[in-house]
Amino acid sequence: MTRPARGQAIATTICALLLTLTGAVLGGCGGATKTVTVSSASEPAASTTPSTASRTSTGAASTTSTATTPATSATTQQSSPGVASTTRTAPEPAFAQHAGSGGGTEASGEEAAAAVASVKTRGYTPDDVSQYHQNQTLRVLVGTRTGSADGYDQRAFFFVDGKYLGTDSSQPSASLRLVSQSDTEVVLAYALYRPHDPLCCGTGGESIVHFQLNNGQLVPLQPIPPASSPSGLSRQ
Repeated sequence: MTRPARGQAIATTICALLLTLTGAVLGGCGGATKTVTVSSASEPAASTTPSTASRTSTGAASTTSTATTPATSATTQQSSPGVASTTRTAPEPAFAQHAGSGGGTEASGEEAAAAVASVKTRGYTPDDVSQYHQNQTLRVLVGTRTGSADGYDQRAFFFVDGKYLGTDSSQPSASLRLVSQSDTEVVLAYALYRPHDPLCCGTGGESIVHFQLNNGQLVPLQPIPPASSPSGLSRQ
């Protein structure tokens, strides 16, 4: 072996011993040193990327799990049944007054009882007490003769501020109905009969009459049909 070859062998042996004992990187150690350096640099990068992706995914999952939609839905369900239950179960006050014909309020208490009693003392029974509107100046009750077998004997009884005023006519009608009423006016409809019409089946239609309170007097604004007629239309 020549001297240069022997010197190179000694240098190579020394380099290998240094790598084994200290792990130091020497520039003269050839391709092995480069391989170690590349591997060390690439591993942290690969490790960092999955870790970051994992954290991102976890964060997204956490955001989804804490969404407030279910809580809002629960609040809606609690509120809605509460409102519906209030509507269904709210009882009507004991003092409620119902609207009758013409939009007034139903009579109640002593005044209603007095009006009904006044009609009954005259031999008639009110057909519908709710027709009596105690918030109006002019009030009315349509009644049928008490004990009438066929029910075709009716009159309208008028009151002013709770005091009995009188009836629509001195003679009863076979059938009449209350059309409407306001503070000082009452509208009645009289069933009309032709001669020989049975009480159940008048063929003459109806006659509408407005009764108006004028200075304490009740005035019909249209003629009241006659109680009977041998040839024309009448109330009986």
